[in-house]
Amino acid sequence: MSLWVDKYRPQTLEKLTYHADLSSHLKKLASSGDFPHMLFYGPPGAGKKTRIVAVLRELFGPGLKIDQRTFVTPSNRKLDLNIVSSNYHLEINPR
Repeated sequence: MSLWVDKYRPQTLEKLTYHADLSSHLKKLASSGDFPHMLFYGPPGAGKKTRIVAVLRELFGPGLKIDQRTFVTPSNRKLDLNIVSSNYHLEINPR
């Protein structure tokens, strides 16, 4: 079961309606072929993850996969993981 926020999250930089100048700058960087290391910071709920996922889709195209998996440990404890991956990267976040 996915959260409402994740289900309706904007998927591309064009669909982000806030900080349009930042979105256009990130789009230019993604298309340049020389994307630098970046650090995103801000308060919770500011849209960091949404913007990062949109940039990853811009960089890696439709090959970007976002998945939620639940694993059960030998002690019957559930572990929920959010996995974002492409041919070039893997991000695993426990929740």
